[in-house]
Amino acid sequence: MNLDDWLHAAPPADIYVLGSDGFDLFVTGSAGNALYSIQQILKSVSDIEYQTWNRDEPVEVKVIRKWGSSNQACANLDDKSYLDSLIKVGSCYRLTNYICEEESTTMKKVPHATSIGVGRVTKFVEILNNGFPILRPPVTLPPPSQPLSITDYTLSLLRSNPSYSPSTPFLIDSNTGYNLTYSSFIHQFQSLATSLLTTYPTLTKNDVALIISPTSLHIPVLYFALLSIGVTVSPVNPLSTKTELTDLIKLTKPVIAFATSASAKNLTSSFPLGLIIIDSPEFKLMLQYKSNKTNKSYEHVKQSDTAAILYSSGTTGRIKGVELTHRNFVSITTSVNQSRFVKDENHDDDVHPISLFPLPLFHVFGFFMLIRAFALGETLVLMERFDFEHMLKAVERFKVTYMPVSPPLVVAMAKSEVVMRYDLSSLRLIGCGGAPLGKEVAGRFKARFPDVEIVQGYGMTETGGGVSGMKSPDECDRYGSAGRLSCNLEAKIVDPETGEALSPMQQGELWLRGPMIMKGYVRDKEATDATLDTEGWLKTGDLCYFDSDGFLYIVDRLKELIKYKAYQVPPAELERYLQSIPEVADAAVIPYPDEDAGQIPMAYIVRRPGSKINEAQIMEIIAKKACLRITIQKDSKSCIYKHNPENSSRKDFEKGVSPYKKIRRVAFINTIPKTPAGKILRRELVKHALSGASSKL
Repeated sequence: MNLDDWLHAAPPADIYVLGSDGFDLFVTGSAGNALYSIQQILKSVSDIEYQTWNRDEPVEVKVIRKWGSSNQACANLDDKSYLDSLIKVGSCYRLTNYICEEESTTMKKVPHATSIGVGRVTKFVEILNNGFPILRPPVTLPPPSQPLSITDYTLSLLRSNPSYSPSTPFLIDSNTGYNLTYSSFIHQFQSLATSLLTTYPTLTKNDVALIISPTSLHIPVLYFALLSIGVTVSPVNPLSTKTELTDLIKLTKPVIAFATSASAKNLTSSFPLGLIIIDSPEFKLMLQYKSNKTNKSYEHVKQSDTAAILYSSGTTGRIKGVELTHRNFVSITTSVNQSRFVKDENHDDDVHPISLFPLPLFHVFGFFMLIRAFALGETLVLMERFDFEHMLKAVERFKVTYMPVSPPLVVAMAKSEVVMRYDLSSLRLIGCGGAPLGKEVAGRFKARFPDVEIVQGYGMTETGGGVSGMKSPDECDRYGSAGRLSCNLEAKIVDPETGEALSPMQQGELWLRGPMIMKGYVRDKEATDATLDTEGWLKTGDLCYFDSDGFLYIVDRLKELIKYKAYQVPPAELERYLQSIPEVADAAVIPYPDEDAGQIPMAYIVRRPGSKINEAQIMEIIAKKACLRITIQKDSKSCIYKHNPENSSRKDFEKGVSPYKKIRRVAFINTIPKTPAGKILRRELVKHALSGASSKL
């Protein structure tokens, strides 16, 4: 046995396991063709299965995991019996010779048979795979069997932070400036939890609590209190109609509800334990509840218990309740805690991080960002409802350093003259997600804010938050990318037609697997089975690709691709081009039915104030894609944005889009309908277009 690199084994020791940290090697003896499952050992993040085989000659085997695709094994064998022995494993039925040969060593594809990390095998993988990228280093998670709520876990991370101070403001109301310090916040949610258990003795772990309220300082307190006692949090949009609320209540069956005096008016259902009004004097008393004992003790919360039910409608419009466990949130929190953004050396590292959160707390991003900020000891400035100028005022007033935004907000900050009225010099990072951000828009933003990094990322409700992101200024230079995969997460790009794993730079559906993946959809086995396969892979429905350095690129939703004749047109690509036009404030592209082509790309345009750009100009610009390049001089910290078509040479213009991607219909609109997180509601625009509200050009 060579513990540094290779294991030389003869029968019967035929099972070889490399620990997920890349440093610990394990050997298990075998007898005959047995199937072994080696449970979590040290940093191993999933079960590892192997088929064993008996051979007369010694076998040299090393098991690795290839980035972005399937698991693989490397061996000194290249004969049919070796392959046949592995094919007997159910998860290895697609086994084939794969990738390369070097010094009589052949890479064998072993789909999903192992799950290991990087570390000691890094150099080996890079040599054999000709520079294929490596995942971020894995992080240690608490044992799955350990009773642990996300509240207790984040509280332990907070108190272990050497910079933590109980007097630091955790939450700030952007309207009033009123704040809750960490000590006050902890006291309030623990008092509320005790009050709930005392007042409602039948309230038990895994009961569902419906929350319908706009953002306020009370909502995070309520979330943490419920999570600490194992009650499932089910927050919904306070603008939901009575019909929508009735459907959600039938789906999740909450036993108790929390609402404001205004939002409660839309609740027509009754709840077994009643309705609590959040802005009532009685609720405020619950936040200060004092008792030496409760009628019942806290139940141990299991990591496998459902922490939250958040809602996702995808492209179908049918609401689905996404079950996310405490383990899901523990995994994501651990990842962000151990892989924080590496700041620019020119910035002051001693500045306390202050985040402005313009997105709603009932959305998955808001829900997780709240948990993240608490674990890291940061300060969160909350907005009750979004208003662009109020957001700018809050950045100036509270010296905000970080702000999550959607691409339309980046467009507005890059183009609006209102922005120049405010001092935004405290801003260091903006996190952008929800939709792909175009290179032209990112470049224009950097031209106006050269010291602000755009941290692009990708996530979805079914993963509880961020799937990928950027961790350093160098990574942020990859405009258009959604960053690299988060820790402890596997991904592969799959051909939607054949199901085969694809290589870098090839577009296909993104599949994900790891401890942050949802439990499933509430009471919807059909949707769960269609999204999660038997090996734990989540089918995202997003058309993506990885580049050769491991950066993820989101092309579009598979179901939103426009089918023009025999071609597929990604709406998001055309939207990026449209948003780069100076006269365009916002844009959306939808499929419009056409007798000859099947569907044609149709653009909805929001003009900037004073703009008179017309339909023909829009279509001509996209046909030529005459978007000027943006030059960013990073060394001098100055940026130049050129826009002077009359004096520009031909080389300043990018080539036009492919003929099948041309915009063939245009309508102007005052506002693009979007979700609270900034995603375009294409269904609404399709209905608008088909209703005859716009005329054919």
